[in-house]
Amino acid sequence: MSNSFQRIGAKSNAQVGRDFENAALQFFKSQDLILKKNIKIEVGIEETPKKFHAFDLGCKEQKIIVECKSHKWTSGGNVPSAKMTVWNETMYYFAILPDNFKKIMFVLYDYNEKREETLAQYYLRTYEHLVPKTVEFWEYKEGVSAKILHPKKSF
Repeated sequence: MSNSFQRIGAKSNAQVGRDFENAALQFFKSQDLILKKNIKIEVGIEETPKKFHAFDLGCKEQKIIVECKSHKWTSGGNVPSAKMTVWNETMYYFAILPDNFKKIMFVLYDYNEKREETLAQYYLRTYEHLVPKTVEFWEYKEGVSAKILHPKKSF
């Protein structure tokens, strides 16, 4: 039975996510950054009791957390609005992470010809007000490289 929301050619969306996490692990390893999967960090707001939240990748000793998103535009070139909600949720978790953590949103490069922008560029243009200043937004082009889209560097 086929799921109409499943990525074409993929066994499952969960497998797509795991494969992207593995690609991210390899990318960061090539940058001499050794991360582990499923890093649990206590988070919470102000004085409320804290709870553990599992992040995709990270290193507690180096205080680095990475969330990986391999989302794409819809097959019709429309905004995958449910996925953008997931990205917003990630920004919330980044906002309540302890300040001493480096926070990286690692997303798949997916260009939309009609809109003339990638999904990450669209997200930052539309939702930048929800992105904490301390979050680095990396866009990964499979087999090529990754570049930082946020924060914008001025030279």
